[in-house]
Amino acid sequence: MARTASLSGFPEWLPEERLVELHVLDTLRRVFELHGFASIETRAVETVGQLLRKGEIDKEVYGLSRLQEDEGEAKGKGDHHALALHFDLTVPFARYVVENAGYLSFPFRRYQIQKVWRGERPQEGRAREFTQADIDVVGDGELPFRYDVEIALVIAEALSALPIPDFRLRINNRKLAEGFYRGIGLEDTAGVLRSIDKLEKIGPAKVAELLKAELGATDEQAQKALQLAGIRTEDTSFVAQVRALGVSNDLLEEGLNELEQVIDAAVQRAPGKVLADLSIARGLDYYTGTVVETVLVGHEQLGSICSGGRYDALASKGNRKFPGVGLSIGVTRLVSRILSQDLAKASRSVPTAVLVALTHDDSWGAAQDVAAQLRSRGIPTEVAAKAEKFGKQIKFADRRGIPYVWFTDDDGTHQVKDIRSGEQVVAAPETWMPPAGDLAVQVATADAVAGAVNA
Repeated sequence: MARTASLSGFPEWLPEERLVELHVLDTLRRVFELHGFASIETRAVETVGQLLRKGEIDKEVYGLSRLQEDEGEAKGKGDHHALALHFDLTVPFARYVVENAGYLSFPFRRYQIQKVWRGERPQEGRAREFTQADIDVVGDGELPFRYDVEIALVIAEALSALPIPDFRLRINNRKLAEGFYRGIGLEDTAGVLRSIDKLEKIGPAKVAELLKAELGATDEQAQKALQLAGIRTEDTSFVAQVRALGVSNDLLEEGLNELEQVIDAAVQRAPGKVLADLSIARGLDYYTGTVVETVLVGHEQLGSICSGGRYDALASKGNRKFPGVGLSIGVTRLVSRILSQDLAKASRSVPTAVLVALTHDDSWGAAQDVAAQLRSRGIPTEVAAKAEKFGKQIKFADRRGIPYVWFTDDDGTHQVKDIRSGEQVVAAPETWMPPAGDLAVQVATADAVAGAVNA
């Protein structure tokens, strides 16, 4: 069970909770690297002008300043040269690509796992300091659409490898939506998208009111926009449903074709994990094509755990454009739900697999030699602090979740005890190995852990 943070919005984990987070991070890193994504890290600080240049909400950006500023230093959010903490990894990545374009090979495949900061009201699933894990592919001048398909499949594979409930990638296409709105006579497509983006929060009736009051939509136009947003399919049948609405537009056709390709590939390679959901809009202005949000089945109230999409104009240098597509996993949001709902657990609370017991205080040096031999073969080992009764040393190991205690007799023979089963056997530090499941901490769903214990 995750604890309540003493400073709201800034979570901290206990050691066993941190092991769950590390498992999530290591799993994501492994899957991303298997697909050829290279790791980068960008600075935590950007200029205010850089962060806000694409219409993001400046209220959520944390400004950065020293307690004692020098004369002439930038002050306040009004100065675009003032410094602020990044609120996501996509905008800093765009800056990174522009500045380092001469050193990168395109298409550039990157993953990035870092903390970000956002001044939101803290609540479940929303923190002010949190970790994101992003993958992107960026091109120089152009980027084939096939990468939109690949990114969705990589994320489906990565999420499937985590100890989480079932999930659905809900995918739409901005071209499809914008073309449809233009086809029904609504030219302020960004405004319509902002209204549709509020559909799950305020419901269709209030969205229709917004469309009419703020954008001048007629009743028929508002209803058509809501009909489009109501289409959800697990296959490519959404194409026929959209065409049945009787709207014609070239951009609409382009978006339909792109979304059909993504969903068709997902049906074949990640069956049951992807949903064509034409209500997905994504609030950020820089998305231009594919857009994605991801929910945990049965935990939809948590919100999206992975989102992103295609951006064709986020990064540019003069006439040179760097289009890209990427998705971002909210690691902290995921881990918080895993812990608060006991969805997964670590097999023990510390990395240590073996505690080397002390027969007497003078045996500490010999115990360190044993520990060194075990560690040299990859067995996490620590030495007891003092030569208490063996029963106390065993209880100490048990409290920390250490499965094995090592004993060395005065005659130089060694024995190792599995304190869970009570089995104790003769062993040699240069050859003994624990079972693979005990060598490192295992993280699994709570059901799997319970099943293993009961077995």
